[in-house]
Amino acid sequence: MKKIIYMLIALAAIVSTGCNNNTYSRLRESEDRLIANYISRNNLVILNEEPAENHVWAENEYYDMPVSGYGHFYFHLISRGPSFRIDSISPTEKDTVELDIVAGELIVARYKKFGLQEDPDTMSYWTTLDQAYPMEFHYGAMTECESAAWQAAIRLMHYPDSQCQLIVPSKMGFNAEQLSVTPYGYILKIKVKQ
Repeated sequence: MKKIIYMLIALAAIVSTGCNNNTYSRLRESEDRLIANYISRNNLVILNEEPAENHVWAENEYYDMPVSGYGHFYFHLISRGPSFRIDSISPTEKDTVELDIVAGELIVARYKKFGLQEDPDTMSYWTTLDQAYPMEFHYGAMTECESAAWQAAIRLMHYPDSQCQLIVPSKMGFNAEQLSVTPYGYILKIKVKQ
C-alpha cells in the first residue's frame, strides 16, 4: 500500500512539474516585457553607441550597454565626479592626482533599488539612516560584487563621487535576482576608499 501511495505522489509531482508555466525561458520573456514596458512608460531614449566622456546626458537618455558573456543593461549618468584631485594649497603639476578608477580599488557604494513595475517599492541604502555601512567591494572582483551591470557601470562612471541610474536584467544582477529572474532599477553613487 505504501508503494502505491509513493508512486501516486511521484506521479502527481511529475504531472504538476510538466504543467508548470514558469520555465526559465518564459520568465525571461516576461522580464523582457517588463523592461520594455518600463522604458516605454518612462519615455526613455535608448542610445546604441557609447556617448563620449564629455556627453551631456538628457534626463531620459540611457545607453544600452553590452557586456560580453552577459547580455546588456541600460545606463544613465546622473553626475560625473571630478577627474583629478589637487593635494596642495599652492599646487604644482606633481600635486595633481588623476582619479580614474582602476581594477582592484575598493569601491564604497550607496544605492536605491526599485522594481520596474508601476508604483514599485524602493529599497534605500542611500544614507547611514537607511543602512549603517555602505556596500564595499573591489572593482573587478566578481566574488565580492557579482552584479556584472554594477561592475560595467563603474567603468562608465570613470571617477569617484559619480552617480548613475541603471536598469538591470536579472542575469546581470545579484544572485538573488538571477535566481528569481527579476529585473531591477538602481540609483548608484560611488566613492573610492583610500
